[in-house]
Amino acid sequence: MGLELTALHWIYLLFIGLTILMMILRRDITIICIAGVLLLGLTATGSVAAAISGIFSSFMYAISELLSIILVISIITSMSRVLMATGINDLMISPFAKIIKTPTLAFWTIGIVMMIISWFFWPSPAVALMGAVLLPVALRVGLPALGAAMAMNLFGHGIALSGDFIIQAAPKLSGDAAGIAASDVITASIPLIIIMGIVTTVTAFVLLKRDMKKGKLDSIKKFSAEELLKNNEESELSLPVKRIFAAIIPLLFAANIIMMFTLKLQGGEATALIGGTSVLILIFTSIAAHKQQALEKTTKFLIEGLQFGFRVFGPVIPIAAFFYLGGSGFEQMIGSSLPEGSEGIINDLGTALAAVVPITKSLGAFTIATVGVITGLDGSGFSGLPLTGSIAALFGKAIGSGTASLTALGQITTIWIGGGTLVPWALIPAAAICNVDPFELARRNLIPVIIGLIVTTITALFFI
Repeated sequence: MGLELTALHWIYLLFIGLTILMMILRRDITIICIAGVLLLGLTATGSVAAAISGIFSSFMYAISELLSIILVISIITSMSRVLMATGINDLMISPFAKIIKTPTLAFWTIGIVMMIISWFFWPSPAVALMGAVLLPVALRVGLPALGAAMAMNLFGHGIALSGDFIIQAAPKLSGDAAGIAASDVITASIPLIIIMGIVTTVTAFVLLKRDMKKGKLDSIKKFSAEELLKNNEESELSLPVKRIFAAIIPLLFAANIIMMFTLKLQGGEATALIGGTSVLILIFTSIAAHKQQALEKTTKFLIEGLQFGFRVFGPVIPIAAFFYLGGSGFEQMIGSSLPEGSEGIINDLGTALAAVVPITKSLGAFTIATVGVITGLDGSGFSGLPLTGSIAALFGKAIGSGTASLTALGQITTIWIGGGTLVPWALIPAAAICNVDPFELARRNLIPVIIGLIVTTITALFFI
């Protein structure tokens, strides 16, 4: 009963397997995904010209789906650059330095503030915003530099990025691949992220305190506040003006959050609100700081932000293009219809899988978590989201429920591994600002993150 699987379905399944294999081998999967698009196009149309054109069309489709995400992240990065250049970021964060009196307070204050800032600025810019002010204070009260790096990393690149509640880049990417709304992914991810965050950070803190008592860790490398607070030397803003901006900017973002709730803005609308606010902050800050050079400086900051955005998402575009073929984008990308009765390649495979293999909730959850871990090995927290979203849709279809929870679980595992808590080359921002070895930081994160992922995956079974 149901649609019989065609060559298109088997080819798509084959290339999913190939992408996972290449990720296990730590090889890039861009060419694999492009080859998959080409072969699917050739099979569907029987035309070499149409298949080759389909590659470009698939890129266009993926870019159109991702453009709002790329743009808002570029704008936020541009804004963060001007805040750092003017020193406004120092004043925005400095009040928190007054409450840091012990290593314990330093760890949790750095972590929580990092998480909040990362929701708005993303972790990499937030690390720069954080490190200049809170790191010297933390080292002064006895928190090892490695402990500060762990706090920034686990709360920023872990909790904040895996949820991405404000910018909503990750849930949109996951939701598009799974065929569900970003808001559904966010709702499903909240309890899982709470569990993952609590288990991981508490475990990391307990292990950190244990090693501090044994004398295994100490603040060997001391940083002076002057050494880390050089970023505002060229600022033309007076201290009173900086204080005004430092007070207004958080209020503007707080107003954004209130408007999201009161006007029920989600997904693209919420992203547009944050993006528009960031542009206005960028412009007015540049005008105040650079006066006659404001036009040129604003353009410079925008270019830097766009370069960052496309550098981060460049590898995602061809990968997303392939995985979007499994959903509703097939006809637009290939220019050919799927077999009559098809609900999309992924849904067809899920239906067929349900008829052949008794997929259980536990099998689905642990498979998604495993795929998330594997896809994170390339060091990009986002390139694997189209894959985990697609597989979550497949298993959700087979099980008959839980697509949103499976998608959220895949998003969490992928970003915690590849977004910057275990893969050494993804840890560089936090490691660099704290002047610690990224490989040592990865080793310190390993046990807490693994324990957190196991507990979170088990918890996900109750929501599927």
